[in-house]
Amino acid sequence: MTDTHVVIAGGSGLIGGALTQALRADGVRVTRLVRRPALIPDEVEWLTGDGPLNPTALEGTVAVVGLSGASIGKLPWTHSYRETLRRSRLEPTRELARALRQLGSDAPAFLSASATGFYGSQPGKRLTEGSRPGDTFLADLCVQWERAALEAGPGTRVVHLRTAPLLDRRGVLKPLLALTRFGISGPLGSGKQVWPWISLDDEVRAIRHLIDHEVSGPVNLTGPTSATASEIGRSLAQSLQRPFVVPAPAWALRLGLGADAADSLLLPDANTVPDALIASGFEFHHHTPADAIAAALGA
Repeated sequence: MTDTHVVIAGGSGLIGGALTQALRADGVRVTRLVRRPALIPDEVEWLTGDGPLNPTALEGTVAVVGLSGASIGKLPWTHSYRETLRRSRLEPTRELARALRQLGSDAPAFLSASATGFYGSQPGKRLTEGSRPGDTFLADLCVQWERAALEAGPGTRVVHLRTAPLLDRRGVLKPLLALTRFGISGPLGSGKQVWPWISLDDEVRAIRHLIDHEVSGPVNLTGPTSATASEIGRSLAQSLQRPFVVPAPAWALRLGLGADAADSLLLPDANTVPDALIASGFEFHHHTPADAIAAALGA
């Protein structure tokens, strides 16, 4: 993708930062949309109250990648914070879609963040890109998020990046690492619920792959091998040579985290599969949670 230009919104986050670094390392020009005065030529200020994003900021690019959104890992999800989660995703997505729509047939591809939380909890089902959404708070938010991206109009190739929890030190492993090191990790709820997952390396590689390939619609960014919550937790414990014996009952998780967060993040059973990604020719570096955890921990 040398001599090409990509715009990223949300470039300071975990995925956005890694994607920016990977693209620039290969000579790709990256412009970051920032919510402060631009400090360097490859930054554009937006969403600071000084008017809408000028569509010219997106002209001549091959893709716009929208990764904006407040952290779902910040707990508890109070009524106020649930509104922050919604607003921080929907407003930037609609603003990008509005600017892209104005470019018409000259619009670049729009790769817009979503999440495997779209599916909620659907035990016993193989969840593909064509499966119905779930009924959790996060599922409803993902439905609205994807609908906002489609406001870019029929002239734009829109890809919904339904990203799984990242098995990375700064992702879903962050709280699990602390518990595991203290020897107090164990099954969350039943532990039998299937957790979608992906490594940060494969997440970034998948986004780059989707920029280059004429794929549109929802794409599950999740690892190729299904695993339960306990299998993932046990792999982490084994990597750290720590026990995995202290259970956290579902009722305790709902009480401690709030029902919305527990039911959206830790307790859903969602065997999400990357059918569209594999069909497009993508090849994973990390095929199992153990592979991803080893890479994340530098093992």
